[in-house]
Amino acid sequence: MKYYVAPLEGITGYVMRNVHHKYYPGADKYFIPFIEPKPKSKKIFTGRELRDILPENNRGVNVVPQILTNKWEDFLWTAGHLQEYGYREVNLNLGCPSKTVVSKKRGSGFLAFPEEIDEFLYNIFEKTDMQISVKTRLGKEEPEEFEELMEIYNRYPLEELIIHPRTQRQLYGGVPEYSFYGEALKKAKFPVCYNGDIKTTEDCIRICSEFPGTDAVMMGRGILRNPALICEIRGQFMDRKQLIAYHRELLEGYTGEIPGEVQVLFKMKELWCFMMDYFETTEKQAKAVMKAKNLQNYELAAMEILNDCERKEA
Repeated sequence: MKYYVAPLEGITGYVMRNVHHKYYPGADKYFIPFIEPKPKSKKIFTGRELRDILPENNRGVNVVPQILTNKWEDFLWTAGHLQEYGYREVNLNLGCPSKTVVSKKRGSGFLAFPEEIDEFLYNIFEKTDMQISVKTRLGKEEPEEFEELMEIYNRYPLEELIIHPRTQRQLYGGVPEYSFYGEALKKAKFPVCYNGDIKTTEDCIRICSEFPGTDAVMMGRGILRNPALICEIRGQFMDRKQLIAYHRELLEGYTGEIPGEVQVLFKMKELWCFMMDYFETTEKQAKAVMKAKNLQNYELAAMEILNDCERKEA
């Protein structure tokens, strides 16, 4: 079984990836948060995108860039530039459920147009020799849409298909549509990766047991909640000292990359939105982290939780 770290915009950038890989090795792939093609711009990549893809920022880490677009020409344009940096695999984002993305007919918003997806895939596989994987949801409105989408995917030699078994309309709510994932697994002509609601070792074991044909599992929010999750799934014990060192180096990395104390605080608090669910904290302890006005107060509050609070029961 392979384990992947999902792309979460603004969170799983190269600083987080490198620190995570150092303290919690075990992920087979890290997916770089999506890149939006800009063929009419003078800049091929934004500053953030460029820092994320530079080989020197990803040494020893297996990373796959993700592209967000509904135009095959723009996909190929971006993929070609990524190939110049040494990348051999790119991932097509058909999964993002964000309303700002969907309103532009991108991400899971593109799933409502299966004929256009078919044309899109035909052209990108005809015109590049790069390995192409797809991250998808079941459809835009109803999970039954996935039957037609799966027929389309099966026409092409995907490197793998990463399935989050929810529709765009469901966002991250409710229970994943496991039966549709199971049917897709039976029909797929390529490796399939499961994605969605993997927060604990038990969650991963359940999915792999119920769907033994699964080739890989992708985790996003579960890794942010518990950075040791993949190590624990692999049977490795990780102690509290390691988590403290991970947090300290992540803070140092953001402080060195991001100008301004307020911006660094915002980045760390964003991470704590997920990590707080990992600990048995009091309301006072949680507020001390989330309402800290400077790095000194933040570090004191964060270290109190990291040193003293027990882990929540799964």
